[in-house]
Amino acid sequence: MKKAAPFRRKPLTSLLVKPAGSSCNQACAYCFYRGKGGPRPRGGERRMSQAVLEEMIRQAFEQCGQGIGFGWQGGEPTLMGLEFFRKAAGLMVRWGRGKAVSNGLQTNGLLLDREWARFLREHRFLVGLSLDGPEHVHDRYRRLADGRGSWALVADRARMLLDEGVEVNAVAVVNDYSAAFADETYAFFKEMGLRHMQFIPCVETDPADPSRAAAFSAGAEAYGHFLCRLFDLWVDDFDAARPRPYIRLFESLFFRYVGRRPPDCSLLKECGTYLVVEADGGVYSCDFFVEEPWRLGNVTEEKLERLLNSERQTRFGRVKAAIPGTCRACRWRDLCRGGCPKDRQRDPRDGGLDHFCLSYRMFFEHADSRMIDLAEAWKRAEAEKSG
Repeated sequence: MKKAAPFRRKPLTSLLVKPAGSSCNQACAYCFYRGKGGPRPRGGERRMSQAVLEEMIRQAFEQCGQGIGFGWQGGEPTLMGLEFFRKAAGLMVRWGRGKAVSNGLQTNGLLLDREWARFLREHRFLVGLSLDGPEHVHDRYRRLADGRGSWALVADRARMLLDEGVEVNAVAVVNDYSAAFADETYAFFKEMGLRHMQFIPCVETDPADPSRAAAFSAGAEAYGHFLCRLFDLWVDDFDAARPRPYIRLFESLFFRYVGRRPPDCSLLKECGTYLVVEADGGVYSCDFFVEEPWRLGNVTEEKLERLLNSERQTRFGRVKAAIPGTCRACRWRDLCRGGCPKDRQRDPRDGGLDHFCLSYRMFFEHADSRMIDLAEAWKRAEAEKSG
C-alpha cells in the first residue's frame, strides 16, 4: 500500500495585507473585490487599527525565518494615509531585529504625492501601479466615482514616482477591450519607463447568469492572441541585447523551463502558500477568496504560522491540485497546473476548466520551442559562470 506523502510545514514568508478592506476611491467596472473585505463597522469604513497592525507585524517577524514580505493592497491601501505606513515602517524596525523585509504597495496612485514618493523610496517599497495602458485602454473601465476617466491622473503619478526614484511596476488588467491592444500597451509602458509589467486576465461571473462570464471579461481566444503577441514583443527585446522588460507571467514560466520553482502561485501544483490579513485582523486563504468559507481566524487570537498550516488552509491549497480530467491528459499540464482556481468555470462538467484554458494552450504551442531555446542558453551561461 502506497504511503501518504509526509506533511511539510509551510514557512511564513509573505502576507498580503488589506488595511482598508475593499474601500476604494475609484469605481472600476470590473472590480472583483467591491463589497467584500469582512464585516463593516457600524457607521464607518473598514480601517486597520494600530493594535491589529502591531500584532500582525510582531507575529510576522517572530514566526518567519530569515525574512518576510508584506504586500499592501485593497481596495485602495493609501486611504489609510501616510502616517499609517510610517507607523508600519517603525514597527518593522522595532520587531524586525535585523531580519530581511520587503514591501510592495499596489495602488491606483490617486492619493500619492512627492511626500509619499520620498517615503516609498526611503523604505524601498515596490509600487505596483494599476494602469491598464494608454488612455483609451485604461479609461475603458478604470473610472472615478463621478464617471470621469482616471488615466491622466494615474499617468501623472507614474511620472512623478519615477522622477523621485521609486521602483514602479505596471499592473494591467486584460479585459475584453484591452486584449486587442498588446502592441500599443507594451510600447506605452516602455515609453513611460515602466519596464516591469504584470498582466492580469479579467474574468468575473455575469450577475444575471452565473454560468456565463461578465461582458467585460477577456475572451479565451482573444487573451490567447494577446499572450502570443506580447511574447513575440518580449522575445524581440530579449534578442536585441537591450535591458528587456520584465513580464511576470513569462519570467515565472521561465523558472519552470529551467527546472526551478516558479514564483507565481498560479503555476504551482497546490496553492495556499501565503495569507491575507484583512482590516479587522481576519485572516483568509487567498486574495481572491476573502469569503467566509475560507476565513481561517484572526491575527489577534491565533498565530499566523498556525493558520498557514491549518487543516482549512491545507484543504484550500489542495483544491487547485484537483484538476479536471481534460487537464490530466493535456501535454501542458506541468506548466499550467490547471490555472488559478478563481478562473475555473463554475460549470461542473469535467470538474470546471479554467476560463483561459484555450488561451494557455494557444500560448504554449506558440512559445514552447522558443522558451526551450532561451532556457538552454541560460543554462549554458550559468554553467560557464560556475565553471
